[in-house]
Amino acid sequence: MHDLIQQLLLDSPFYQGASILLVAIFMALLAPLPREYQAFYWFSQLARSLSAKVARADRSANQQRVAGSLSVLLLVLPFWLILSFLLELAAFPWFFECLFLYLCLCDEQFHKVAEETGQALARQDKQRARRLLSQWVYRDTRELSEVGMSKTVIEKLMTTSIYGTVATILFFAVGGAPLVLGARMVKQLEYTWPALNPQYREFGRPVYLLSSLLYWLPTQAWNFTLAIQGGPGAVVQLLRPTKSPLPINNHLATCALAAKVLNTELGGPQKFAGQRVDIARIGTGPKPTPHTITAALRLLRLSKGIWVLSVLLIPCLWATLRLLAHA
Repeated sequence: MHDLIQQLLLDSPFYQGASILLVAIFMALLAPLPREYQAFYWFSQLARSLSAKVARADRSANQQRVAGSLSVLLLVLPFWLILSFLLELAAFPWFFECLFLYLCLCDEQFHKVAEETGQALARQDKQRARRLLSQWVYRDTRELSEVGMSKTVIEKLMTTSIYGTVATILFFAVGGAPLVLGARMVKQLEYTWPALNPQYREFGRPVYLLSSLLYWLPTQAWNFTLAIQGGPGAVVQLLRPTKSPLPINNHLATCALAAKVLNTELGGPQKFAGQRVDIARIGTGPKPTPHTITAALRLLRLSKGIWVLSVLLIPCLWATLRLLAHA
């Protein structure tokens, strides 16, 4: 019994890490911050102010890419170093780890916005639906039709958990809160400077490529979670991912899988600052409606539940194996 207690004490950081993850995930879902008070919302505003000064269309493509690379370093490195150093100095680092994870998970509250948007569309209140979406996406929403808004909501729903729940769990397990925080900063810059937007086509390419590399594993893991719920056709879609010649925020394969599982059409042209960008439509099903948003919410809850359950079950299984080994 004494040896068993010693082993469990040695494993206490493992159990503490799982507890921090669970608390942060449930806090993000049950007690989210308003959009305008979120740290990464402010970070986006700072990034936009910087890009307004340095992302100039009159510069060559190489100059724009260099400016984009230096902007990423300028915005990410100082904040990341300061906050990581704070973790090292803190008397109770678990508190700050939980806080950082909570802030990195704030976009998980989009499911509530999706519900409200679906309800507004069902009432034909398109103006309210556009206002709700305009705070969460970096494309033009003023002229979106009901179908366009439904597609935007579903695509956002199906991709948010990649850099939210899934990346937080995987990165925290590998490198702790500093890795989660650094990767989340990069993802926020990718969304603020979307390479699909002609204004940021070259300026945003460095952060797009960095984000694609960082989030390759979380994306594949999330896509697998979606595919196993869609039957053999979705598994085939997973093994033969849809590719695009355009830099499309590295979530095209996820959207194609979601379209397959939900049997609907996603994708299509987008507008940025009045400029139309032609994007191929994906999926062979009918155009989405507010009812499709409801189905997407069910798919999201089940998929996210699988990941949250894994955080809960793995420590329990580990403790059970410890007990059996000493029985």
